[in-house]
Amino acid sequence: MDGRDLVRAVAELGTARGRGAWRSAWRHRRADAVALPRRGAERARVPGPLTGTEPRPGGGVLRFARSELLVRVTVGGAVFWSWDGAEPTPSYAVTGGGPEPDPRAALEADTGGGWRVVSERVTVAVSRLGAVEVRTPGGTVLRRELPPRWWEPVGPDPEADSAGGPAGGREARWLSRAEVPADARFFGLGGRAAGPRLRDGAYRLWNTDPKGGFGPGDDPLYITMPVQMVVADAGTHLVFHDNTWDGRVVLREGEEGAGSGPDRPGTSELRMEGGPLRCWVLVGTPARVLQGWSGLTGAAAVPPEWALGYQHARWGFGSAAEVRRVVSGYRERGLALSAVHLDIDHYDGHRVFTVDEEKFPDLPGLAEELRRQGVRLVSIVDPAVKAGDPLHAAGQEVGERGAFVRDARGREVRGEVWPGECAYPDFTDPAVREWWGGLYGERLARGFSGVWHDMNEPVSFAPFGDATLPRSARHALEGAGGDHRAAHNVYALGMARAGWEGLVRLRPDERPFLFSRSGWAGMQRYGGTWSGDVETGWEGLRASLALVLGLGLCGVPYSGPDVGGFGGSPSPELYLRWLQLGSNLPLFRTHSAIWAGRREPWEFGPEVAEHARAVLAERERLRPYFMTLAHLAQRTGAPYVRPLWWGAPEDRALRDCEDAFLLGDALLVAPVLECGADRRAIRLPRGRWYDTVTEVAYEGPGQVLLDAPRGRIPVLARAGSVLPVRSGGGVGLEVWAPARGRTGGGVVIRDPGPGFGAGEVERYTVRWAGDTVLVETEAGAPAEGVTVRGL
Repeated sequence: MDGRDLVRAVAELGTARGRGAWRSAWRHRRADAVALPRRGAERARVPGPLTGTEPRPGGGVLRFARSELLVRVTVGGAVFWSWDGAEPTPSYAVTGGGPEPDPRAALEADTGGGWRVVSERVTVAVSRLGAVEVRTPGGTVLRRELPPRWWEPVGPDPEADSAGGPAGGREARWLSRAEVPADARFFGLGGRAAGPRLRDGAYRLWNTDPKGGFGPGDDPLYITMPVQMVVADAGTHLVFHDNTWDGRVVLREGEEGAGSGPDRPGTSELRMEGGPLRCWVLVGTPARVLQGWSGLTGAAAVPPEWALGYQHARWGFGSAAEVRRVVSGYRERGLALSAVHLDIDHYDGHRVFTVDEEKFPDLPGLAEELRRQGVRLVSIVDPAVKAGDPLHAAGQEVGERGAFVRDARGREVRGEVWPGECAYPDFTDPAVREWWGGLYGERLARGFSGVWHDMNEPVSFAPFGDATLPRSARHALEGAGGDHRAAHNVYALGMARAGWEGLVRLRPDERPFLFSRSGWAGMQRYGGTWSGDVETGWEGLRASLALVLGLGLCGVPYSGPDVGGFGGSPSPELYLRWLQLGSNLPLFRTHSAIWAGRREPWEFGPEVAEHARAVLAERERLRPYFMTLAHLAQRTGAPYVRPLWWGAPEDRALRDCEDAFLLGDALLVAPVLECGADRRAIRLPRGRWYDTVTEVAYEGPGQVLLDAPRGRIPVLARAGSVLPVRSGGGVGLEVWAPARGRTGGGVVIRDPGPGFGAGEVERYTVRWAGDTVLVETEAGAPAEGVTVRGL
């Protein structure tokens, strides 16, 4: 606890919620002191020398003196290995039973007394002491995992001392250290404000509410994942350590030797407090890697078409009259608006699945009124249930032990949240998920078209210690049983699954709209996320882009920030620059705290309002393109927002560029992230790029300096690209001319409607025929509704 936290904690003693938080924190600390005694004597263990092998499909088992290693190459080239008998499933991230072993991959002897598994796309080599190397087909080492080390508790309990290792739920801490090429760059690990490139330092794996607005220096945040994307000259790989426990990743970039000096490899050290040591590695181009990751952990949900428009949220609307006033303000000024989000102040006493009937006397009527104007209502949903509430009583009847998390003695765990003293549904129990999912019928009946999950790290207010449940709290964990150390990081994932599956059951003909503040690997199956309480300031603006890029490389393509920041009052310049960035991100939403300044564009003066009208209009024009990107993300795993090195990971200059991004294959967006800037430098990938406003062409690779006046940011289109855009009440094609002697093309997927249809894929080619640019369908017919630019 730092000084600021201490002052806040003392001040909170004067409020009922603050006193409740103190009591809750002391209860949690006592519960852990009883159920989780201090770690005593430990013994260290390493695998030891290789003693034998057993071939199996796709690889085999290698037995060492004190451990055993399972290595498997799967169909498609994904590599799995684990120590001490851990299997790929059950897993909260991996769908189904995981991919099948590659029947052509076999365990064979390697040089130096080790063994290897050779496949078409990758070779895995294991040394006689347990180091694991992932190599390209040409033999280049992409990753070298050194032999792991465990620290196991030593005690009189024979069960605690038995062999078997962490896969059986043991509390053995372990460490795994890997080496990567000296030129490699690290990305991912969930939502990190300091990214997207992760510099030297330690990154914790524990989903955390950072208590107030956060900026680039704050870590961890709401979504942490043991997922890294590593990009080097030799190739790209994604590594995923499938373990939900608390841990820490320490990264250190390498150094290339000067002259004849040796390279110092980059290192990634992972320390986990328990759980299995099992790992997946996927290699290839960034596109191939994320396609494999999507196949492993599940395809991304496609949001409904309206959820790709601009959305306005506020904690503190306060009444239906205020909602109507704000929506009217958008309509009267000709500002596009797709949805309005209601925060906890619309609840009755902050209690989930209720409505304050005095402030919102006819919520279904309000929802229908807004829907006729093209505006949807979206509701916040928190997991904590007020103790003694009717919903709490109903939850106590679910299953044999009720729906709520209990302590080691079988009593409900209570925490302090917005409604007061609360209980927490155990979303690792299938019966609880089914019960909770059914509760969303109340939201649908109120007229809501979507939901956003908040406070689901989960949060229990605390003046000291972890602001979450005690680590000793017991969870079902799909019938296996365990405590909060294993369940914490997947709590929000289980809640998202409960909400998604419930909404699908309740309205099977509509794609749900659901996004969640917290989550884990695989959360893309159930929707997306947003930044959480990003601080209002230029650093918060920069962190917004880092979060979206990093999450996309972890397989979560739909995300976006609170435009303007959560807790402060942005200047007109900062607000407009944030709006310009947000309009090019998947989730385009402004949001603010009850004490913060307003976020309606007209509150910043007529000049900002006029610029905002153009920004929102351009987002509406590009909405068919965002729809295509959503369907492509589901089919291929490719995020909407991609780093500049996406198509050229070997380009070191692009690997180090963090202030611009690709929006799909067609557009390059260069937001203004510095106060007072009216020009900015952009590093271009290879090819010709057109300024979408001036239509001036620039050639890459290389750096250019472009104007960025207050009213717009530079957006460039790739030569030869095809963009579906709104045109004349329908969808047209905006085509950017290829360079002379070159061709182009693109894919368009139109929204198939509100349901789960895949959407028909339209492929177009672009070429020169004399002085004319021809745009043709896959069948060779001329495309319709085409506008060619850049001529």
